[in-house]
Amino acid sequence: MRPTRATAAAVFLAGAGLLPAGCAPGPGADSLTLLSASSTRVLDADFRELSSSELNTVYAGSSTLVQQLADGSPGDVLITADRENMDEAARRGLVEDPRSVALNALVMVVPAGNPADITSVTDLAGSTFVLCDPQVPCGAAAEAIMADTGLVVEPASLEHQVADVLGKVVSGEADAGWVYRTDALSAGDGVDVIEIPGSAAHPNEVVAAVTATAVDKQAARGFVNALAAEETGEIWARFGWSPAGQP
Repeated sequence: MRPTRATAAAVFLAGAGLLPAGCAPGPGADSLTLLSASSTRVLDADFRELSSSELNTVYAGSSTLVQQLADGSPGDVLITADRENMDEAARRGLVEDPRSVALNALVMVVPAGNPADITSVTDLAGSTFVLCDPQVPCGAAAEAIMADTGLVVEPASLEHQVADVLGKVVSGEADAGWVYRTDALSAGDGVDVIEIPGSAAHPNEVVAAVTATAVDKQAARGFVNALAAEETGEIWARFGWSPAGQP
């Protein structure tokens, strides 16, 4: 008989020491609502495999998710694409015991075939170049890299989530954009990738936490622990992240 997702998740969690042996969830297992940064959308199927409960997922910019929680939106686990937004959630009493689970870094992407002939960040002047808004993690990281390297260039637009930057580049609406390495990988042949000098010095932490309003805190905590487990590092790496604690 083929194992169900719930059974597979229980086996993983038990092996990672997150569930007592033999405590596989039954078919009536409660659901968890996951509020997760848009850059983690590529992990949706893996998130569901890791959860011992049925997952309801909401993907958006990290600052948007924090505000949604503050406004009373339901959620059991929050995943932000940076430490700053999670710290803000903790300051407002919205989450408990945040854990760093992975690291992500920015790269530059251009449309497949590179029609604007951009080969480095020094070619951006005069191009249609898009970035994330500094309010969201991808924009804050871009701002830090530019400050560090002395790069001065005016973006044509500032987007509220990394998926929007990527969409404009893939469609050809933009000549170049800065996105996470994970998003560049997910775009496949739709983009060409160019490294950004100084990017490695400004990675963003992916941080997960149980929310203060989680209905089943034990299940939510088990999911957060699974995200941080050593075994899960292979999943993060497959999509371009580095496990937490690695450069």
